[in-house]
Parts: sequence; structure tokens; C-alpha cells
Amino acid sequence: MDMRNRPIGFFDSGVGGISVLKQAVAILPNEDYVYFGDSIKAPYGVKNHDEIKKLTFDAVKFLLNKDIKALVVACNTATSVAIEDLRKKYTGIMPIVGIEPALKPAVEFKSQGKIIIMATPVTLLEDKFNNLMKKYSNKHKIQKMPCPGLVELIEEGITCGERVEEYLKEKFLPFKDDEIAAVVLGCTHYPFIKNTLSKVLNEMDKKVSIIDGSIGTVNQLKRQLLKYDIKCLDNNRVGNVKIFNSLNTDNIIKLSYKLLKSQ
Repeated sequence: MDMRNRPIGFFDSGVGGISVLKQAVAILPNEDYVYFGDSIKAPYGVKNHDEIKKLTFDAVKFLLNKDIKALVVACNTATSVAIEDLRKKYTGIMPIVGIEPALKPAVEFKSQGKIIIMATPVTLLEDKFNNLMKKYSNKHKIQKMPCPGLVELIEEGITCGERVEEYLKEKFLPFKDDEIAAVVLGCTHYPFIKNTLSKVLNEMDKKVSIIDGSIGTVNQLKRQLLKYDIKCLDNNRVGNVKIFNSLNTDNIIKLSYKLLKSQ
């Protein structure tokens, strides 16, 4: 098969990376995609490094068996822990694109106040993130917000309603008197609770920009496809998406396609 006609592989610790996949389908609609979510082992953000690396490499092997031409690690935790090792092993075979918290666009806001980074505990502890944070800390005060338990809610399909609202209210209560310039969603699961987060922040009289790294990641994917000369050339075709999940239940697959089609 012509490399250009092979699918692009997406991987996440669960259903969160579908938020990035949605952007890819919008920006590169003629490509085919294979998505693998490891919901049975989610969340990765509370596991140790060795386990995260092993799970990530196992997922990549699964996707390689689907004959992918490029890989997107649509998981902030897996990117932080394993992306360098992945590139050492597979860059000669295919382009590998990771995701990281979208701090750069956040610090470009002119408004004053804190930039709050919502992410899993592991992502916020990683050198990769802390080096990124140091790079921009002279422009804004950057506040880490570890969010244990939030991924689990989203994996259950709970993206709105009382449980999510109460979780977010408790998280943002310490900042009720602070000026906030932006909130960065540092986990690919979190865009699915963006509407609820907006509601909670509005109720606190905080009109805040909420940013995630999906568009930047997909634009980088597009650049890599062109660089490797493997972008699909048939602009008239509509690509297809196949979703797999280690949990392998009807509910998780239905939830995955529902999130892909959500607004």
C-alpha cells in the first residue's frame, strides 16, 4: 500500500485523545485514522514512569500492527514520560507527534493575572513540563492545578452535571479572589468538560480564556506529513475513523464515537 494511503495512529490513556482526533478530522478530513484508548489502565497520570512507558510502547505496537504511517501521542502524561524514547526507536519509521500544555498561547494574552494549568499529577511533576513552565514564568505567574479524579469522571462519560460542577468549584475556590488570565487544559480529557468549566468560571464572575493544545498538535502533524511526503493526496475523499479500546466494551466504544461527534 502507498504510504500516503495508510492511516494515522492516535493513542491516549483513554477517551481523552479523541479531543485531539476531532481537530485532526476537521483539519485533515481526507486522512484515515486509527485510535487506541487504553481505558482499562486509565488514568496514566497517577502511575509510575516505568509502567507508563511500558503501556505506551504496548499501545504503539498495537497501532503499528494497523499499518499506521504516523503516530500522535494524544496524551500529555505519555508525552511527558515516553516521547523521547519513542522517537529514539521509531523516528526512522514514521513521524511522531506529542502534545504538551498550551502555555505559549496562554502567555501571549495581554490581560494580567494568573495562568492556571489543569493537568494530571504526573504531567505537572515532569521535567518536560517544568522546563516549559520556567521558559514562560517571567511573563506571567503560572499556577499548577493537579486534578486527580477528573479523568475518571470523563472516562465514565460524565462531562457535565452536578458531579463535575462540584469538582471544579472546589478546585477553583482558592482562586475566587484572584485575577485569572487564562486556564490551560493540560490533559486531552479536559476539553470535554470545557463547557462546564466555562459555566463554573462565569458563576465566579471570571471571564477567562480556556486553552488546549489540540490545534497546535494537529498543525504539527500536518507539517510532519508534508515533511515525510506521506500526506494523502486525494482531497476529494472523506477519510474514516476506526476506534479501538483496551476495555473493549460496547459502552466505551459508543462513548468514544459520541465524543468524536460532540460539539
